[in-house]
Amino acid sequence: MPQKYVKKILDARIYDLAIETPVDAAPLLSKRLNNTILLKREDLQPVFSFKLRGAYNKLRQLSKVELAKGVIAASAGNHAQGLALAAQKMGINATIVMPKTTPLIKVDAVRGWGAKVILFGDNYNAAADHANQLVAEQGLTYIHPFDDPDIIAGQGTVGMEILRQLPGDLDVIFVAVGGGGLCAGIAAYVKYVRPGVKVIAVESDDAACLDAAMKAGRPVKLKEVGIFADGTAVAQVGTETFRILKDLVDEVITVTTDEICAAIKDVYNDTRAICEPSGAMGAAGLKKYVEQSGVQGQTLVAVQCGANIDFDRLRYISERTEIGEKREAILAVTLDEKPGSFRNFCKAIGRRTISEFNYRYSDSQQAQIYVGVKVSDDGDRFDLVNELVGKGYPVSDLTDSEIAKSHIRHMVGGRSPQVGEEQVFRFEFPERPSALANFLIELGSGLNISMFHYRNHGSAFGKVLVGFQASEQDGLEVKRFLDELGYRYEDETHNEAYQIFLSS
Repeated sequence: MPQKYVKKILDARIYDLAIETPVDAAPLLSKRLNNTILLKREDLQPVFSFKLRGAYNKLRQLSKVELAKGVIAASAGNHAQGLALAAQKMGINATIVMPKTTPLIKVDAVRGWGAKVILFGDNYNAAADHANQLVAEQGLTYIHPFDDPDIIAGQGTVGMEILRQLPGDLDVIFVAVGGGGLCAGIAAYVKYVRPGVKVIAVESDDAACLDAAMKAGRPVKLKEVGIFADGTAVAQVGTETFRILKDLVDEVITVTTDEICAAIKDVYNDTRAICEPSGAMGAAGLKKYVEQSGVQGQTLVAVQCGANIDFDRLRYISERTEIGEKREAILAVTLDEKPGSFRNFCKAIGRRTISEFNYRYSDSQQAQIYVGVKVSDDGDRFDLVNELVGKGYPVSDLTDSEIAKSHIRHMVGGRSPQVGEEQVFRFEFPERPSALANFLIELGSGLNISMFHYRNHGSAFGKVLVGFQASEQDGLEVKRFLDELGYRYEDETHNEAYQIFLSS
C-alpha cells in the first residue's frame, strides 16, 4: 500500500502553485524540552495551510469533462481556500459549502479567490451532506477534503519534503488529524522511505475520531464534536485514510483546548507566527509526548499546518494559555471574614505572582476568594496547595474545572438566597448571528432561568452557563427537555466551583 502512494506523491505536479515550505528551528522550545524541535511551516503556503497541495493535485487529475462541470467541496475553511485558489489557477468554477460556524477570515478568503460560498449547517458533516445534494442536483464534480487518493498524495508531499530537508537525524513527526488526509499522506511516504521514523497523530480530545477508530478497529462516527479546533472538527475519519493510518501511524495523542492554546503561544514565541488551533495541534502533541515519554536529545518535527484564525479568537486563546502551559493555578480559598485576612493570605502566597483575585462579601464569618497564582509547573501547583493547607487555609484546586475557567471567574459573588433549589447546566453551541437569541427562544418559557452567563469565544463557538429553578427531583425532567433541544450540555449542579461561589 505505501508503495502505491509513494509513486503518486512523487508524481504530484503542484509546485507551480504550492511552495516547498521550510523546516524552521524552534530554539526556545528545544531548550525547554531538551530535544531538537523543528516546525514544518505549512502556514507559509499561499492560502496559509497545507490544503492547497491536495486540492491542486486532485484538480490536475480530473478530465476535461469533469472540470467543465465545475467543482464543489464541503470544508471548514482550509480545503475551501486551497480548492478555490487551485480552481482560479485552472480557470474553472468552484462552489464551496462551509459550516455557518466557519471563521469569517476563511469565508472571506474563499470568496476572495473567486469561489461561490454557501454557508450551511453547524459542522463539516452537515455541510458535506448539503454539498452531496448539490452534486446530485447540478452534476458538479465533488472534491473530498481528505478521503481521496489524489488528495492524500498531494498532502503526502509534505512528508517527502521533510525527509529531503532533514537527511540526518529524525526521530518523530507529529501531525494533526481531522479526517486524516495529511497524516495518511505523510505516513505512507515516510514509513516506506524511512520506516524507523515515527509518525504520531495528534487530535483534539473533543474530536478524536481517529483514536475512536483505532479502538473500534473501524471508522466510527462521534456523537459530538468540539469546535474550538475548527479545522479538524470532523466526526468520522475517512475510510481510505483510516486504511492507511491503522497500519502506519505509531501512536495517537489527544490534546486539550488549554494545551493547544499553550502551543499557539510556544510557536509564536519561536517564529512570531500565529497558528490557528488545528495548526498548533502538532506542537501540542509533541510537547505532551516529551512530557509523557521523557525523551531527550531527539529530533522532533511538528507540522505547523495552518494559520487561518480570526483575530478576535486571540483573547480567548491568551486567557487559556497560562493554564495550558501549567503556569497558572486556579484556586478557591476560604478566608476568615475579618480585617487583615487578605494581607495575611498574600503573605502566605509568598513571592509567587497573583494573576487574578476575585471576591465579593457574602457572609459575616467566612470569605470565599477565587484566585489565580503563577506557578512553574504542576509540581509547583501541588506544592502551593499543600503549603496553603498546611497554613490552615481550606483550598479547592479548580485548575482543571472548565466551568471555573469559562464562567465562575466572571461571576464570583453572584449568590442569591431567594433562588431556592437550582439545577445548573453548561452549554456549548456553534456561534453565528442570532445564535444566542435562538438558544434563548428554544429554551422557551417552560423553565424559570435563575442564572445566566454567556461568553463569545471568537467566531467559532459560544459558551453558556444556565441555572434553572428546579429541585433535584425535577432535574430528570429538565434533562429530558434539554435532550430534546439537541444542544451539547453538561450537568454542573454538583460542580465544586459552582457550589463554592454561586450556589444559594
